Amino acid sequence: MRPNGKNKKRWGLLWQFFTCNERRGVVLLGIGVILLYAAIQAVMLRHDRTAPDGENQPEQQTAEGQHSFADSLNGRQGQPDEAYPPSSDEGRQAPVRLTPVAFDPNTADSLTLRRLGLPQWMVSNVLRYRSKGGRFRRAEDFRKIYGLTQQQFDTLRPYIVIAPADSDGSASVPPVHSPSATQQTSSLLLARQHTDSLPARPQVQKYAPGTTVDLNRADTTELKKIPGIGSGIARLISNYRRQLGGFYRVEQLGEIGLDHHQLAAWFRIDTTALQRLDVNRTGIEQLRRHPYLNFYQAKAIVEYRRKHGPLKSLKPLALYEEFTPDDLERLSHYLSFD
Repeated sequence: MRPNGKNKKRWGLLWQFFTCNERRGVVLLGIGVILLYAAIQAVMLRHDRTAPDGENQPEQQTAEGQHSFADSLNGRQGQPDEAYPPSSDEGRQAPVRLTPVAFDPNTADSLTLRRLGLPQWMVSNVLRYRSKGGRFRRAEDFRKIYGLTQQQFDTLRPYIVIAPADSDGSASVPPVHSPSATQQTSSLLLARQHTDSLPARPQVQKYAPGTTVDLNRADTTELKKIPGIGSGIARLISNYRRQLGGFYRVEQLGEIGLDHHQLAAWFRIDTTALQRLDVNRTGIEQLRRHPYLNFYQAKAIVEYRRKHGPLKSLKPLALYEEFTPDDLERLSHYLSFD
């Protein structure tokens, strides 16, 4: 309905009752409402133009990244490897530098995986996959971890040791034999089968029961004379000994998949042969290469030296969350404070 002349006259009379300031306020208020409405419409129009279907792509990529690891291995063990590109945030991160040591991806704990140099989110994917009943049946299956590059996999591939599975899916462990048993020459010393453990080569003269060798001084030739140890296992022990700086107990052989219970009868250990790192002069890169130190622990040591001066013992490191009591106990055999 159009306002008639009487209504116009009534509004005109009412307008005359407003003071000059009140009229100016009403006009400004009206202009403000119009500008606010126009601004809202402009923002909504711009949002519609610049937010196509790909607006939620980062969130979708994140969700896909969280599920791609389990999906990549679940039911596709025999298919070729698939490449999963990292998300945009991951692509901006610095490349992961790996510090490889022998490990079984089906049994390695989070600390072992972190010491390899894998980021925490990748370690979580591995543990989550295993908690749901997943299993790595071949070394190539480890390549399917979301975010692991081909170059990183090639670095880790020689160190992946996967235990054989029984019919129920559990890892098979060879029976324990007494060192005095005559059948010991045919028993396996590995709790996890190594692909190069017992190659078909000319028979090596083995030591008689009761013989012991120094674990820190024996070369590969001497190690192969122990019943059940072939060239592959001998190299595995020698390489890990070099990375550690020596062994301080036989149980450390379990860290590379060997059955230390059977090996204990054949080895003695001279701890004076241990090679120690000078904790007050060694840089981050050399510290992190030790199997018992990761990047964050090495960084904590260097930061403490910078702020408080040289370390005189490992006690100050107990205040850092990066170090557990077990970590400090193991490191005490390999660090010096000269």
